[in-house]
Amino acid sequence: MDSSTQTHHSPFEAKIIAALRSVFDPEIPVNIYDLGLIYNLKINEQTNDVAILMTLTTPNCPVAEDMPLQVQDAVKLVEGVGTVKVELTFEPPWDKEMLSESALLELGLL
Repeated sequence: MDSSTQTHHSPFEAKIIAALRSVFDPEIPVNIYDLGLIYNLKINEQTNDVAILMTLTTPNCPVAEDMPLQVQDAVKLVEGVGTVKVELTFEPPWDKEMLSESALLELGLL
């Protein structure tokens, strides 16, 4: 990753990302963050409210209803977090190009 695309995470954002990494896709044994299922993560610095835009590996995922709740519950455990809003989208559709390098390694695709 070149330095122009690398983002610096605040300590609080790093905790949110760690919480997201504790949630695993039921079909692929990789966490949702490294799978690229988190499309957008917004943190209000005044209130520590968190808004997450995410997708699933497939629209007919058997846990479609449960996954946003699991994500919300995991993020709510982060100390100091405000409200947590998780929104599900299927635009653009997820594909394996969105996998992080560590996910590709874990799946033996690198």
